[in-house]
Amino acid sequence: MYLGQEYHVCGNWFIIHFTENEGMAFGLQFAGKYGKLILSIFRILAIGAIGWYIYTLAKTKAATLLIISFALILAGALGNLIDSAFYGLIFNDSNFQVSSFMLSGGGYAGFLYGKVVDMLYFPIIQGHFPHWFPFWGNQEFLFFRPVFNISDSSITIGVTLMFIYQIWFRKDK
Repeated sequence: MYLGQEYHVCGNWFIIHFTENEGMAFGLQFAGKYGKLILSIFRILAIGAIGWYIYTLAKTKAATLLIISFALILAGALGNLIDSAFYGLIFNDSNFQVSSFMLSGGGYAGFLYGKVVDMLYFPIIQGHFPHWFPFWGNQEFLFFRPVFNISDSSITIGVTLMFIYQIWFRKDK
């Protein structure tokens, strides 16, 4: 696939939309090239800390739901780190062209500087704000605009399960 290419899986409700995310959630970036390195190092440290915490939870026989929630967060963080670490090494730039895999001269970015591929797009509700609506009257809106990947979903589900555990199942409230 090339940048911006789409496949409509279920009408306009579920679309596979190829996007390369250069930063973190919602494509946010900071501090240019050094920001990407800082983000990658943060991911490595977070993965180590979460892995250690899961080990501690398992040793203390913590609730299974809590362990599963942190395991999902760990899996998502690891998936995004692997994508960011190696995607730039093994593919060339895909700006409106199909990328080539395993180039002899290397990819478009160095280790830990690659982009993360996002492909899942669910534009659930499309429409226009009413004319009387403040600031955005008559403008088009799209509910659930973000394009994301399985790793992002894993992190979101893990955090949601962690909140559910904290609110409803924690015994020492």
